[in-house]
Amino acid sequence: MNKKAIIIGLILAVAVGGGFLYRSTQTGNSGVKQAEHKDEKADGHKEEGEHKEEKEGHEGHDEAGSVKMTAEVQKQNGVVVAPAKKQRLAGVISATGKVEANADKIAHVSPRISGKIVAVRASLGDSVSAGQALVTIDSVELGEALNRYHQSKTKFTLAQSNMDRVKVLVDKKIAARKDILLAETDFKTAQTELHTDEERLSLYGVSTAELEGSNHKKTLLPVRSPISGTITEKHAIVGELADPSNSLYSVADLSSVWVLVDINEKDLAKIHRGQSASVTVGAFPDLKLKGRITYIADLVDQSTRTVKARIEVANPGRKLKPEMFATVELALAADAPPVLAVPEDALQDLDGKKVVFVAENATEFAARPVQTGRSASGLVEIVSGLKEGENYAVKGSFILKSEIKKAEMKDEH
Repeated sequence: MNKKAIIIGLILAVAVGGGFLYRSTQTGNSGVKQAEHKDEKADGHKEEGEHKEEKEGHEGHDEAGSVKMTAEVQKQNGVVVAPAKKQRLAGVISATGKVEANADKIAHVSPRISGKIVAVRASLGDSVSAGQALVTIDSVELGEALNRYHQSKTKFTLAQSNMDRVKVLVDKKIAARKDILLAETDFKTAQTELHTDEERLSLYGVSTAELEGSNHKKTLLPVRSPISGTITEKHAIVGELADPSNSLYSVADLSSVWVLVDINEKDLAKIHRGQSASVTVGAFPDLKLKGRITYIADLVDQSTRTVKARIEVANPGRKLKPEMFATVELALAADAPPVLAVPEDALQDLDGKKVVFVAENATEFAARPVQTGRSASGLVEIVSGLKEGENYAVKGSFILKSEIKKAEMKDEH
């Protein structure tokens, strides 16, 4: 009996242990599958992230500082590519000067006789033409001159009539020959007096043609500008007395101006009359005006060891104004060794650096920072950043810079 119970107990123990083992196995397999599922899910996210990054990389622009442009678009925008080469740069003498009115084109306007100002017809800054009346004066002296002129004219008319009458009488043998000689003498004397009075009025600024049919008591005298230009000074006031010793106006023709500069004594051998010069002023830094040396002083300033030179400059639009400070560059002969140089237009400012656009291939340009040296005649020396023979954008670099700026703005958005 005991033996039978023992056998039954062993069978039950085996059955219970087998069930526990089965449940453990299933639980382990389930955990493995869940872990594998998590790993697969993580791998899926990873692949999706990599795919997203790859996609974003394709949608973005090229690296900053480069731009792509087809040959056709380059031609449309005027982009010209050429190899970098060495060139001789002309030397330059730089000097600071001051703008002055052209003294050969300045007129001080004053009346030729004394009188009282009754009308002012122009003001400071006005543009006037030659012969234009600026003021009108009432002059006693002019009135006296007009009276003498009219008396002389009357006397001349009478003398001429008398001479003609005597000639008729002499022809008819009614008058003697001496009578006609006397009449001719009186006529020539009256003619001389009339001519003298006409000249006096002309010196005063009155034409006898203006007096035909006018009032004999006309005493108003217009004071006219002798040249065309701009009124730079005005002293005319209604009611004040004017006389030839005092200027009522100053008129300057500013279509050309002078720039006076100081040239160092050591540079005198490098300059000469007629030499070309480039002039710039702070008010218009991008404006370069061409001029030439018209005068070099014969004396050296003892304290500064400089010589005054005068440069005459055309002044379109009257942008150069007297008393402005100016920078003058005098170009010298190109006798220095050649250096690597590019046109000024090929250089652009990008992120605070001077760059040129180097052609990486037929359609791609890279903005390469360069270090510049001296400049002359529209060329700039390249000290570093560009090698001789490298292709770069000689023209149209501004268009390439604009394309880079556009790409940066799109990236920010």
